[in-house]
Amino acid sequence: MKTFRMFGFVLALGLLSSAAANAQSAANFYKDKQLTMVIGFGAGGGYDAWARALARHMGKHIPGNPSLVPQNMPGAGSLVAANHIYNVAPKDGSVIGIIARDAPLAPLTGNANAKFDALKFIWLGSPTTETNVCVTHKNSGVKTFAEAQQKELILGETGPGTGTHTYPLVLNAILGTKFKLVAGFPSSSQVFLAIERGEVYGICESLDSVMRRKADWVKNGTLILLVQGGAEPHDSIKNVPFILDLAKTDEQKQALNFVYSGQGIGRPFVAPPGLPADRVKALRDAFDATMKDPEFIADTKKQKLDVEPVNGDKIGAILKSLYATPKPIVEKIGKILESK
Repeated sequence: MKTFRMFGFVLALGLLSSAAANAQSAANFYKDKQLTMVIGFGAGGGYDAWARALARHMGKHIPGNPSLVPQNMPGAGSLVAANHIYNVAPKDGSVIGIIARDAPLAPLTGNANAKFDALKFIWLGSPTTETNVCVTHKNSGVKTFAEAQQKELILGETGPGTGTHTYPLVLNAILGTKFKLVAGFPSSSQVFLAIERGEVYGICESLDSVMRRKADWVKNGTLILLVQGGAEPHDSIKNVPFILDLAKTDEQKQALNFVYSGQGIGRPFVAPPGLPADRVKALRDAFDATMKDPEFIADTKKQKLDVEPVNGDKIGAILKSLYATPKPIVEKIGKILESK
């Protein structure tokens, strides 16, 4: 009996020692370090705003209190950044980043530019869930979704893998809208400038980004919200048609649900696969703590960003569900996105 007690005591000491060593190793690794925060879009957009807000506050919640340095890496709707984080960035916890909520679906739908396995990323979490809206300027000649099914409407987009590209193409193919896309914009902020100049007439973009930039335009009718999509209708725009309500068949509803379910992923922050377990825990715990940080919340409120966090485990579960979507639906969406 004494032998077993002694063994149990030694085992307990060993486990405590191991836990302490792991915690210490994370603190030692991060002490006085600069972490890189890769941002998959150009400056000025919603992803950029969220990433820089997190970078200002997350370091104090990581053992060792490192600083986080933002680095914009736009291209291919954030696939350049996603590929870099997955394949090139050190696998030691010194690089994290933010990518498009739709980027994880790129490998599933056959996008050859996606050089990663979305299910192997370390998902840290998202500071918010999203609602996507397609908006148009009042001078476009299109004021309702029904009119968008009858008349051509020129929209700006920020590249394959983003909602600005994906949603208009899917709506054209499934619900018969006549959106014409103009590419080449590094961020949605550049699209809004183009709308002001009359070069394009609208964009399919997250509601929070629209309201952060142009709440006054929405209020005075300069910008018209044509349709919204997400997990459910947004409380603040109940008068705007909800995308799933516009589906006329079960197949259409399945396809639209697959495409728009990424809104539940929000603004996802990731780290490369293969990180030491203690650093994964340190980063995830720090992300979750930042979401409750009063200074972070005050910072985001000033920028008209709503904190409605989703943790990394929930994002992983959403992706597993999406990757279990029936193959014919996935193939249909893949063909739509390959069409342009």
